[in-house]
This record gives sequence, structure tokens and C-alpha cells, in this order.
Amino acid sequence: MFNAIAVRISQGKQYIPDPRQAQPTGLRGAPLISAVDCGVGCSACLAVCPTDAIALTPLRIDLGRCVLCGDCAPVCPSQKISFNANYRIAGTDRAALVVSAQRLAPDPIQVSAALRLRFGRSLKLRSVSAGGCNGCELEINALSNVNFDLGRYGIDIVASPRHADALVLSGPITRHMQDALQQCWDAMPEPRFLIAVGACAISGGAFAGSPALDRSFLDRVVPTLYVPGCPAHPLSFVCGILDLLGIASDR
Repeated sequence: MFNAIAVRISQGKQYIPDPRQAQPTGLRGAPLISAVDCGVGCSACLAVCPTDAIALTPLRIDLGRCVLCGDCAPVCPSQKISFNANYRIAGTDRAALVVSAQRLAPDPIQVSAALRLRFGRSLKLRSVSAGGCNGCELEINALSNVNFDLGRYGIDIVASPRHADALVLSGPITRHMQDALQQCWDAMPEPRFLIAVGACAISGGAFAGSPALDRSFLDRVVPTLYVPGCPAHPLSFVCGILDLLGIASDR
């Protein structure tokens, strides 16, 4: 018992008291695009981007496609691109995930009064990996651990879609998972909404354009919340869902 107490004291507090104020170290978060001019005819960042997330004139990065690999920053001769530790990159508008020198981060999430009224005290999530690599899935699982403790806000991941209020989608949606994903969605009671987690879910990521994918589900169901990343960081998810529902971090 005394050994257990000693370990507990040495570890201190493992949970994050306020996810919105967390300061993670070693995290490559949101890209920053400065106002300096690109070199004439330079397209070095385009050549190294594995997901075509970068566009020019003006330079902009689509966080829905970006895998946050960071390869673009070191090849930029003008140092126009850099990365910081900002994890609050979730958004409710797909188009607003495109950042530039004029829009340094996605637009702030607007609280949904309807979702707050319905799910502000209790929200059940059903996670579906639609062909993912398990990277985002591991981070989704981490939402329930002692560090992030999503359950303290009344938000839990459940085993059955019939108990779920929202579907958490990860993976690029392979043809083999399209029917299963649709069946899960159909089994969820109304009202319900969709959360797309990770670059693969949002845009197809590194697999966009592959004949192995069938992303027609997203033509029928538009996500209410987008959580970029590869994998998406748990803090990005936690802050995104809290902002969407208007939940205070210290509740």
C-alpha cells in the first residue's frame, strides 16, 4: 500500500483539469502561414505534401487534408510555413478548415443551441472505424482515459448505435465498410449527428481518390463537427465537442 501511495505522489495529477488551457509539449499542432511573400515561382511545399493539402496564390493549407507531417516547413525557403502547438483546430464548417495568412486558424466553433439543449448534459457516442489505420481509433479510445476523462462532461462512448446520439467516424470509408457505416447510422435514433475525426474521415487523407474507397455516405450525411489531424489529438476532439455544446471546462 505504501508503495502505491509513493507512486501516486510521484506521478501527481494525471488528469488535465481544463482541456482548453492545456499546454502539451512536443505536439505539432496547427500550421502557421506568415505574411512574407513566397519566392518567385517557388512550389517546394506542394512537391512534398503527401495529400495535396497546399494550394498557392495565395498560399493556403486545408486542415481537412493536412496530416500535420510538417514536411512543408523545412523546404520553404522564405520560412512562410511553420507549426505551433495549437490543438484547437476543430470546426463546424468544412470550408473554414482552410487556413492562410489571412485566416490563421479555423473559424471559432459556434455553440449549437439545439444540440446544447438536447445533449448538453448527456451525450453518447458510437465510434466507427471505416477502414482506418487505428491511429485515430487509438486517440478516440484515449478520450476515456484518466488524462482526458471525457466522461466527466457526461459524454461517453457506447457499444450499440441504438444507444448513441452521435456517430464518430474515423478512416477513409472503404467500399467494404460503406454498408456497415450506413447501417450503424440508420440504427441510431433521431436526433443524431456526425463527427468526422482525422484527415482520412474528412477528405480521404492519403487515400483520397483510391478505387478502394466509397465515400458516398458523406454525400448523404454532412458532419456537424470536423476534427482534423493524423491522428486527431484527443484535446482537439474534447475542445471541439465542448465548444459545440457550449459546455464549460470546469463543469
